[in-house]
Amino acid sequence: MSLKVWIIAGEPSGDRLGAALMAGLKTLATDVRFEGVGGAEMSAQGLQSRFPMEELSIMGLTEVLPRLPGLLARVKECADAVAQTAPDVLITIDSPDFCLRVASKVKSRLPGLKTVHYVAPSVWAWREHRAEKMARSIDHVLALLPFEPLYMERAGMTCDFVGHPVTTEPLATPTEVAAFRDAYGVENAPLMLVLPGSRRSEVTRLGTPFGEALRRVCAKHPDLRVVVPTVAGVASAVQDAVRNWPGSPIVLDPRDVPRDIAARDKRAAFAAADTALAASGTVSLELAATKTAMVIAYDMNWISRQIIARKLKIDTVTLVNLVTESRVIPEFLGAECQPKAIADALLTLIDDPQARKTQAEMAELAMKRLGRGGEAPGLRAARSVLNQISAF
Repeated sequence: MSLKVWIIAGEPSGDRLGAALMAGLKTLATDVRFEGVGGAEMSAQGLQSRFPMEELSIMGLTEVLPRLPGLLARVKECADAVAQTAPDVLITIDSPDFCLRVASKVKSRLPGLKTVHYVAPSVWAWREHRAEKMARSIDHVLALLPFEPLYMERAGMTCDFVGHPVTTEPLATPTEVAAFRDAYGVENAPLMLVLPGSRRSEVTRLGTPFGEALRRVCAKHPDLRVVVPTVAGVASAVQDAVRNWPGSPIVLDPRDVPRDIAARDKRAAFAAADTALAASGTVSLELAATKTAMVIAYDMNWISRQIIARKLKIDTVTLVNLVTESRVIPEFLGAECQPKAIADALLTLIDDPQARKTQAEMAELAMKRLGRGGEAPGLRAARSVLNQISAF
C-alpha cells in the first residue's frame, strides 16, 4: 500500500507520538512518504520538518499573543502545503490551537481529505464545546485515555482508544541505573527528579517556586541530590533556572550527548529517583511508569489562571489521579503553587514509606488501564489511521 501522509506535531510529547505512529505506518504500509512539521524523533523516522517545531511550543494566552502573527503565517503555510500535496491523510497531533486551524483551512479546500487528530481534547476537564468545534474539520480521533471515545463520538467524530505510549517505553535496567549513579557521582545519595516543563514559559515561571521548595527540602535532607532531565528546546532556560537551586543540580542536557545516550540517561534517572517534583502534564505518567513517587505543581499568568479556574470541571488535572479515579498524587496549581506547600508534600513522600507505596500501587493500576501489556500504541494508532482511510 502506497501512502502520502501530512503530519504535524507542535511539542515534544507530540513529537514522540508522531514518531511512534510513523513507525507503525511504515510497518503496516509498503510505501509511506511523510511531509509536515515535527521534532527530532519524527525526523529520525524520515520527516524533514518544514520549520523548527519549537516555534509552536508555547502555552498561555499572554505568551501566545505577541507571537500570534507569526503563528498564523505558519498556519497558512502548512495549509497551503497540504493543499498542494493532496495527501491521503492529514494527521495533526495535539497542539490544537495550531493544528486545528490548519485542519480547518485544509478541509475548506479539500473537503474529501481524511483528517485525523491524535490526542483527544480534554473536554471532560473544561471547554466542552471544543469537541463540537473540532468535528467541523476532524473526521477521526486517536485517544490516549480509555474514557475519551464516548466524548468524541457524541460530538460527531469516530474515535479509537489506542493506548498511551508511556506504557511501552523502555525502562532502565539495574545495570543502567548503577552506571548512571556512578557516572554522576551519586552512588548512595537520595535522588529527586525535578521537571519544570517542556516549554520555555513553564521553565521560566516555575523555576523560582521549585527552587524555593527545594531549598526547604534540602535544609532537612542535605544529602539530597537533584536531577533535572530536559529537552533540547528549553535546555538553556533550564540551565539558567537551576543556577541558584540547592542539591547540586545535575541537568541532563540532550544537546551534550548522542541521542541514544540522552535517552538512556533519562531512563536511568527516572528509575533511580526516589521522589519527583514535576510540572503538570504527560510527565506524571512517565513517572508512574517507573513508580516514582511525585508531587505535581503548576502555575501560569494571572489572566490565564482566572479564565481556566472558571471553566475547569474536575478537581484534579493529574492523569494518574484521573485514570485510577483516585487522588493520591498531591498537586499544587495556580495560586496554590507555593514553595512551602510543595516542600511539605515532598517531605511527606521522603519521610513516609506508606505514602510512596500507595502511589506505586496507583501507578501500576494506571499503566494497566492505559494499555500496558497490549499492542504498542503507535502500531494501534497506525492501524486505526489505515482503517479510516480504507473506509472513507
